[in-house]
Amino acid sequence: MEPLKIGIVGAAGRMGCMVARVAEETAGCALAGGTEYQGSEAIGRDLGALAGIGAKDLPVGDDPAGLFAAADAVIDFTTPAALLVHAGLAKETGTIYVVGTTGLGAEHEAVLDAAAAETAVMQAANMSLGVNLLLALVEQVSAALGPEADIEILEMHHRHKVDAPSGTALALGRAAASGRGVELDAVAQKVRDGATGPRRAGDIGFATLRGGDVPGEHSVIFAAEGERLELTHKAGNREIFARGAVRAALWCRDKPAGRYTMADVLGLDGG
Repeated sequence: MEPLKIGIVGAAGRMGCMVARVAEETAGCALAGGTEYQGSEAIGRDLGALAGIGAKDLPVGDDPAGLFAAADAVIDFTTPAALLVHAGLAKETGTIYVVGTTGLGAEHEAVLDAAAAETAVMQAANMSLGVNLLLALVEQVSAALGPEADIEILEMHHRHKVDAPSGTALALGRAAASGRGVELDAVAQKVRDGATGPRRAGDIGFATLRGGDVPGEHSVIFAAEGERLELTHKAGNREIFARGAVRAALWCRDKPAGRYTMADVLGLDGG
């Protein structure tokens, strides 16, 4: 079988370079190229050299349409605004589209759904195996403990992260809410300041920390009378997210058009 040709949008970013390194060392994969936004200083530089894996004769370009046409799969850890363009290109070309971008809203979900009518789209707030196992555990524990346990979600990321709470924290909140049979929007408490009064029963609280170079830490705290249960995942580096994305691209190779998650990739939903 021919190697899966992987393209990378946002190729000069920290995650883009990490994806290039992981794809290069993963059996069954080959780099198809990478793009950056118009005007980026990375345009014209060699993708391999940027990623620290040696020159690959793959200059970084600014034409995502050409990249989608040339690649079997494109991995995207860029921005919600860029996703609107990239999802449209995936729909046009039928290219597998693996999305790790966070901070998505209804508009982004709609374009991903449209792309999924034509190709395999794998989107996850977090690509790591550990986090996806944590999501399953949180839903199970939330259901078992019931509303008597207060739920708080604490997350910390590096100083450069632009969205809060993190996409993973929100996914954990949705898992906790699902365990209780409620919608997260109805019970989420994302801001506390001043005289807030006593905690409202059934709320799922969020706390956000930013600083340093932390790749990502998430804890879900179940606080009941007389006891507290905490479930925590700590990412040591960004490579775990890149490995998950490349694994997802390979998994999608023979899959029909549709929306998929890391739970599907890892068989957590029986897939």
